[in-house]
Amino acid sequence: MAALLAAAAAPDYPAEIALVLSNRADAAGLAHAAARGVPTVVVESRAFRGDRAGFEAAMEAELARAGATIIALAGFMRVLTEGFVARWDGRLINVHPSLLPAFPGLDTHARALAAGVRLHGCTVHLVSAGVDEGPILAQAAVAVLPDDTEASLAARVLAEEHRLYPAALAWLAAGQVRVSGGIARVDGAAAAGGSLVNPLPAAPGLSKG
Repeated sequence: MAALLAAAAAPDYPAEIALVLSNRADAAGLAHAAARGVPTVVVESRAFRGDRAGFEAAMEAELARAGATIIALAGFMRVLTEGFVARWDGRLINVHPSLLPAFPGLDTHARALAAGVRLHGCTVHLVSAGVDEGPILAQAAVAVLPDDTEASLAARVLAEEHRLYPAALAWLAAGQVRVSGGIARVDGAAAAGGSLVNPLPAAPGLSKG
């Protein structure tokens, strides 16, 4: 969220942060947003126990009041209903700390280390009804190092999230995203060349035995 606020402060950024909404009054992001002069609101999910539709209706009332046209999820740990997702189809974006479809859900860094993967990263995607599913807009990969801990790996992935998420939101806000057959295309975005390999294969003749 802080990365989105910082990016949106630029005069040429194609989106304005109209509201920061949280379901928890103690969310640190609320104070950060208020310090930047961004309106904030809390819709306590605990007040709607067993009433997901009522909770989402209360959120949508606040979003409508703020004039929001896109929702960018950032640390919002609630599963949204199919109805909510359908109403915001193509306008609901999320960042997830793994290279989806690998490791959806929680504890992604610990699970990546336990699986022994050599590449990990983050994904920005449009939200669909499934958890951590939806058309992928962009991904960033980092190498998993031999001495990585969950914390060290998470820190490198988070740095990529902060770089990737504002760019993906800008593409969506500028109307550059097209979805066809469940695949998202970003008009005008440059494709990355080359490859990321970990560990690096030895040059021919350097490996013995």
